Amino acid sequence: MLHRGRFLSDRNKTLTTYTLADLGWSDHFARQLTEDDADLIPARISEVHRSQLVALTEAGELRLTPAEAAGAYAVGDWVLTDGASALRRLDPVTDLHRRAAGHAVGSQRIAANVDTVGLVTSCNADFNVARLERYLALALASNALPLVILTKADLCDDPDSFKRQAERLSPLVTAITINAKDPEDVKRLNPWCSKAQTLALLGSSGVGKTTLRNALAGETEATQDIREDDARGRHTTTHRALRPTLAGGWLIDTPGMRELQLSGTSEGLEELFDDIETLAAQCKFSDCAHESEPGCAVKAALASGALDRARFLRWQKLNREDQYNSETIAAARARQKSFGRVVKEAMAKSRHKRGYED
Repeated sequence: MLHRGRFLSDRNKTLTTYTLADLGWSDHFARQLTEDDADLIPARISEVHRSQLVALTEAGELRLTPAEAAGAYAVGDWVLTDGASALRRLDPVTDLHRRAAGHAVGSQRIAANVDTVGLVTSCNADFNVARLERYLALALASNALPLVILTKADLCDDPDSFKRQAERLSPLVTAITINAKDPEDVKRLNPWCSKAQTLALLGSSGVGKTTLRNALAGETEATQDIREDDARGRHTTTHRALRPTLAGGWLIDTPGMRELQLSGTSEGLEELFDDIETLAAQCKFSDCAHESEPGCAVKAALASGALDRARFLRWQKLNREDQYNSETIAAARARQKSFGRVVKEAMAKSRHKRGYED
């Protein structure tokens, strides 16, 4: 099971040899194996489709039948397979997820076993502190390292001003300004996607994710122009995929997200807003709402100017959103089921009434 194999790379159509270690296998996954798994093959998911998974193994690329619903898997997951089916999904080290877009119930997995989340934004009108905080909370909640990648630095008079704004959001944030169109400059990202490490790129459309991917993975996929009024672009990446990088690691590019609702990210919010959390712990009352209560350390910091009011309001908003969206799927479905029952009863009464009148 642990022998060296060969894989046909889509990047250059040459045979490339990968070991489990090359693919990102670690003791975390090895500890999950049992005696019953002796004949199974570890495989890392590179693509997730509705009825099929594409996975990388030491012996090459496999197309697997999922044992669970497709939404249960994420690019970057490790599974155990008999060569035909994904029989068991292993617990990930890191897990990026958001509330499912639209009216769907539950959360949507974005990527798994990512070492670093590259939050890509531009040194222009796309730069938005409130949106960046959302992405940072998402990354921190996943237990991955957040890296803010500021593109279009070559088109900005003072790119360091954007870097300072990003790094002021949290001491946990590392930010880097970069010219995505300069392959040599992009190589500064190699430390985060070499030696089997996985870097995931998240950000709006038009910020240069595809350009970065082309440089890091040696690809030539076309990019889209951006609109001049808001620096936004059209989607270039249409689905997530795990790609090998020229530096010896892995890259997961994601489509631009028009909707990023937080769910299950309370720990990430606590880390991101550690300064406010520390103040809140000093309030006289443990359930202080920071409104009219006496002895509120947060209100005192706001009054003195030590705490920025806009940041405080964003903290409140994101916590309310996360708390609401983190309700269990079972509870949400129960509410929908109850509402559906009321609607059916109303429709039945209406039909009965019409029948009676006829």
